[in-house]
Amino acid sequence: MASQRGGGGVVVTVPVLVLSVLGAAVFLFFLFFSLSSCSCPAASPAAASSGGGGAGAGGGIKTTEADIEWVRDQIRANGLHMQDNVLRKGINPRTRAQQLEDLNQFKGISHYEEPDASNHTALPCPGELLVEEHHSYYGEPWAGGRDVFEFLAEAVHLKPGSRVLEIGCGTLRVGLHFISYLDPDRFHCLERDELSLMAAFRYELPSRGLLHKRPLIVRGEDMDFTKFGSGSTYDLIYASAVFLHVPDKLVWVGLERLVGKLKPHEGRIFVSHNVKFCSRLGGEECTKRLTSLGLEYVDKHTHDSLLFNHYEIWFEFKRFKA
Repeated sequence: MASQRGGGGVVVTVPVLVLSVLGAAVFLFFLFFSLSSCSCPAASPAAASSGGGGAGAGGGIKTTEADIEWVRDQIRANGLHMQDNVLRKGINPRTRAQQLEDLNQFKGISHYEEPDASNHTALPCPGELLVEEHHSYYGEPWAGGRDVFEFLAEAVHLKPGSRVLEIGCGTLRVGLHFISYLDPDRFHCLERDELSLMAAFRYELPSRGLLHKRPLIVRGEDMDFTKFGSGSTYDLIYASAVFLHVPDKLVWVGLERLVGKLKPHEGRIFVSHNVKFCSRLGGEECTKRLTSLGLEYVDKHTHDSLLFNHYEIWFEFKRFKA
């Protein structure tokens, strides 16, 4: 039999058509078999179900409701309860003051006799730092630093390769989390207080295993950013409760110097608590002053923590021209 098209068309016999279909079927069978036996790594169940994002399975930054529920489940499963006003007992419970007294009296934890007592550590850490007295410098829980990090990192869509500058990083209550997340050399800070810097270098970075991240932390004041170099531009510049203690005139000097270091359009400056350096000028004058610097006010944010009794108010600015 034959299938015929008028007008001198192509004639195709049924046997040829059948063989063509069978050939195609065999080809598709072997193709499917080869793909199904591929040794390519399969997507993880978490990635397949969530598609990324989230602090837990997706590996994101911000704490999620699922994370909170997991913590609650673990507390319930272990039957844990906080007991109020009960002296905690341990092997040798000591207050920070008592720990510091022990460190000073017994030369830390060294059991060496002189002259070897001072030779067991390459860089002995001051006792005040070992008992973490600097964690009480801030008037609020040390753990709030994690909350600040989560809010700012999410706000600017932070990536490991982003570059961050903190004005007044203190003992790295917030900075530690940025340093841990970012690639080496991507976190910079200007800090004036010597004791805070000692705590950062001698205790916080070593105790968190972050010395290899090589953050650029510079002692300086008066908004002098020259030590960071002229070629550094930042995705995020932030000041947490710093501008509250700086004269308005100096804040404006700092903003003028920072504009050129902020990435145009995408980069952000965040200032916490209030912007009295701006509001004291009046709304119209403030806007005019910002515009003259190439800055634009974006929004006010009130951020509540899912984990801690902590919140802060943040004001967001961006550079609107290159």
